[in-house]
Amino acid sequence: MHALGLFNYESPFPALFGLSLWQRLVVSFALFMKSDIHPESYRPVVFKDSASGFSFLSKSCARTTQTVKWEDGQEYPLVILGISSASHPFYTGQQVFVDTAGRVDKFQQRLAKTKEAQEKAAAFKKRKR
Repeated sequence: MHALGLFNYESPFPALFGLSLWQRLVVSFALFMKSDIHPESYRPVVFKDSASGFSFLSKSCARTTQTVKWEDGQEYPLVILGISSASHPFYTGQQVFVDTAGRVDKFQQRLAKTKEAQEKAAAFKKRKR
């Protein structure tokens, strides 16, 4: 029994009672994990960022038909990335600022047109009466 009384049951694995809680968790995960779910086809692959041209070599099981010659002279499969840490603004620190002043001006113009239309409609209703 656990010191806090939390484990007050008969274990199907009596050998686990001599182990700490952490060790029991590790053993139970090892016993009940699915086997053969990870791919066996990991191989070196070159990833290339199309935005910045940055390339790096890593292991992957990504499927591709393109190949490229790497710096070591060997040919590796090539995976084209749309964005990576070399071009993402969070990692580069170069934020793209949106023209908020232009957007505000456009909104003010639309708002003015809407107010004019509402005033004209109110004036037209008054003339009809």
